[in-house]
Amino acid sequence: MSIFRLNNEKLYLTLATILLVLFISPLFVLGEDAHIRVHDNLDSNLAWYKVLKESGETFGDIGATIPQVINGLPRDAFGTEWSGIVWLHLLFPTMTAYAVSQAITRIFAFIGMYLLLKKHFIQAENKALIRIGVALAFAFTPFWPSGMLSTLGHPLALWAFLNIRSGDYRLRNWLTLLLLPLYASIVLGFFFFLVAISVVWLYDLIKKRMFNVPFLLSIAAMSAVFLLVEYRLVVSVLIEQEPMHRLEFISSRHDMWHTIKLSFKNFLVGHTHVMTVHTVVILPILILTLLLTLFRKKGREEKFFIFLFLLNYCLSFWYALWFNKIWAPLKDDIDLFVTFNFARFHFLRPLVIYVSFAIACSILWKRGRKWRYIVGIALMAQLAVLIPFNEEVHYGVHHETPSFREFFAEKQFEEIKDYIDRPQDSYRVASIGLHPSIAQYNGFYTLDTYNNIYPLSYKYQFREIIAPELEKNSSLKRYYDEWGSRCYIFVDELGKHYTFRKDSKKQINNLELNTQAFSDMGGEYILSSVPILNADQNNLTLLKEFNHSESAWKIYLYQA
Repeated sequence: MSIFRLNNEKLYLTLATILLVLFISPLFVLGEDAHIRVHDNLDSNLAWYKVLKESGETFGDIGATIPQVINGLPRDAFGTEWSGIVWLHLLFPTMTAYAVSQAITRIFAFIGMYLLLKKHFIQAENKALIRIGVALAFAFTPFWPSGMLSTLGHPLALWAFLNIRSGDYRLRNWLTLLLLPLYASIVLGFFFFLVAISVVWLYDLIKKRMFNVPFLLSIAAMSAVFLLVEYRLVVSVLIEQEPMHRLEFISSRHDMWHTIKLSFKNFLVGHTHVMTVHTVVILPILILTLLLTLFRKKGREEKFFIFLFLLNYCLSFWYALWFNKIWAPLKDDIDLFVTFNFARFHFLRPLVIYVSFAIACSILWKRGRKWRYIVGIALMAQLAVLIPFNEEVHYGVHHETPSFREFFAEKQFEEIKDYIDRPQDSYRVASIGLHPSIAQYNGFYTLDTYNNIYPLSYKYQFREIIAPELEKNSSLKRYYDEWGSRCYIFVDELGKHYTFRKDSKKQINNLELNTQAFSDMGGEYILSSVPILNADQNNLTLLKEFNHSESAWKIYLYQA
């Protein structure tokens, strides 16, 4: 009997569980030999958790600093200690914590989407294949790792909110809303979700004349827990502190034509931090369903599908519009519009897209047997499209990035530390052609960093080191001056590339650094992944080259 005609929900759930375990398993099987995302992950967050853990400032006071980074990075730059991912990194080695976090996120993404669809959108018994297939596909999406359940937790939260909205006040719904803030971020997804849920409450109030007190209290309760968990962020907003570098972000420069193009790009392809991988399979199904729906009598399901389709594009348009120059005057006057990224309402799109996909499949399913085969094929095709986005396949096979072990190169950096043979807190280093997160992960005190919050005064101070190189390259100059979260030693000849591996033939011929400014900040050593041919002209002395079989890099150690 064809699987498309089976209606054994337990069988589908068993198959989905097996596939989900297989999808996650490379992280546990390979351990530090696994290949995982570099951007906004290996180059930053994973090192942050380790630095925070070893600093002894996990529970540090407001205003505490971490001396290992930029001569004193504010403790608050590493976020709240009440985040579940921070606790995982306190309890386990980095790669184990990462694997467990991935498992937690994907499992609850599946559970949340399955419960949401079964309870509120795809209730018919003969549509088990749809709700389980869509839930599994949603759990396979390549989410941003340190976001945890900030976006993939939206279905679970929506399930609980809709339950309470409809009069189901059981403890499990309230616990879901009160516990999710411990494994999600308000700024990376749930602020925008809570705004959307508040709009639903307002809709009920205005359209249905329903002042739903329990529903309103549930929104307030989850918001309150988020504010308590993110108390460091709340304090930074309420109490005037030293200006941070985000005040100089310049993002509104597009004209309307550019905005429209960007909106369609986001609508069709998505965004790196909320990748939905919907272009090849889901989008054609949505468009097909829309065309079929527009020319027939519309029931409640069809009307809701059209609403979600329009909402999907509106979220993409809002994302693009946030970077339009019409906002420039407002951003010049109000710091909050610079430091907080309101474009992230598009972080709701994973929820919208996959619920739309489920409803589209449901609409097609009702059209008869042939359409049910199309639905089954579409569900399997979407799962097949997502498999190459498994981190081990995507980064290890396709992009051939370094493994976790090769990236952080602990044994190699241990050799460098032993060669210098001084307490690591007694000198400062910086990296060229190499992410500073690597040195930070290995205990070195760095003048360079990648952080989303650090003092604006330090940005100016560090800029003196790289000013000659920035003047050579307008792209790097704009990148640093108008964003600057990567406080790196930028080099014109290298551009925005920071992973030159040991087999690279790249070399720097004409480096121009202000090494006096580097020394004045305590800098003594430079770790470079490429040779600097005019090192002597920069008052740099090559001390030794370091190579190691377990490292992706060849490190040239220079002394200033």
